Formats: sequence, structure tokens, C-alpha cells
Amino acid sequence: MGVTMDGTKQQRRGNTRQRIQDVALDLFAEQGYEKTSLREIAERLDVTKAALYYHFKTKEEIIVSLFEDLTRPIEELIEWGRSQPHTLQTKQEMVRRYSRILADAEPFFRFMHDNQGTVRDLRIGDAFKDRMRGMRDIFIDPEAPLIDQVRCVSAMFTLHAGMFVMQDLEGDFEERREAVLEVALGLVTQAHEHAGEN
Repeated sequence: MGVTMDGTKQQRRGNTRQRIQDVALDLFAEQGYEKTSLREIAERLDVTKAALYYHFKTKEEIIVSLFEDLTRPIEELIEWGRSQPHTLQTKQEMVRRYSRILADAEPFFRFMHDNQGTVRDLRIGDAFKDRMRGMRDIFIDPEAPLIDQVRCVSAMFTLHAGMFVMQDLEGDFEERREAVLEVALGLVTQAHEHAGEN
């Protein structure tokens, strides 16, 4: 019975933690990270500041927890990519999966894009760079000509650009994501065709 109660309590804590993350991210998007206080987050949640402190002591703790939760799929993708053969098919699947990861965590990645200075100052900045380097190392074939290495890495950043730069283009989010994905896949495919691989 104690195990069940602990498990139930943990589940409730997890739901509250996620509500805090979601509300904080909404407020950060509305008024900026620096201008948002823990008091405002607590008020929006309709909880006391003490209740909020039970889960997070600072705004940075909230952002770090969001980063850890929402970029875990990137770590898993990197691990998967490292375990696969260095082929066009692997890179194409990496592009597809990365596109979905970005889409699933779109509000957080938008926050990171819109608050680059803050992100740099927080410890998540270096961690995100490490993840991008891990992705890059899978995409790049060190034996390929430089132009093809650039094409492969550009595929990854095309997905980022598609999320942030092209948000005002025609079509709904999923249509834009599919169009950007097609361009990114084209870059990877072109790099491999140019190198004489199938």
C-alpha cells in the first residue's frame, strides 16, 4: 500500500510540475523571461508561492527542467543515430525524427530562439550546443567534400529555420513542417548523391 501511495503521489507531483512548466513557458513567451516573476507564475496557477517553491525554487530551475524534459528525445535520437550505419537512410530518418521532436516541443524551442541572450547565460545554453554538436557529428561524413558536409549540417538548421523564420508563411503548422522537412531531406539526399552514394 505504501508503494501505491508513493506512486500516486509522484504522479500528482508530476502533473503539477508540468502545469507549472506550461504556465511559466506561456508567461515567458508573453512578457519575456526577465520580466516574469515566480509570484506571477504562482498567481496564474492560482497557487501560493510556497506551493510553487515545493517544485521549483527559481525561474532557472523551471527552464532547466523544461530543457531536460523536452530535449531528452534529442539525446535519445543521438544515441540511436550513433548505433546506426552511416548511410543516407540513417540521415534521412534522423531528419524526420528531429523534425517531429522540434514540432512536439515547439513552444520551448520558440522560447529558446526568442530569448537567446538569456539561454546563453543559463546553463542550458552549453548543454544545447553539446546536443547540436552530437547531431552534427552524425550528419557529417568527414570523408565527404566540404560542400556536402555543409549540405548535411544545413539540413538540420533548415528544420530550425522552418520553425522560427517561416511561421508567417501560408499554410498551417503541419503543412509548413512537411515543406521544410522535404527541403531538409533534399539537402541530405543531394549530399549523398553528389558523393556517389545511393
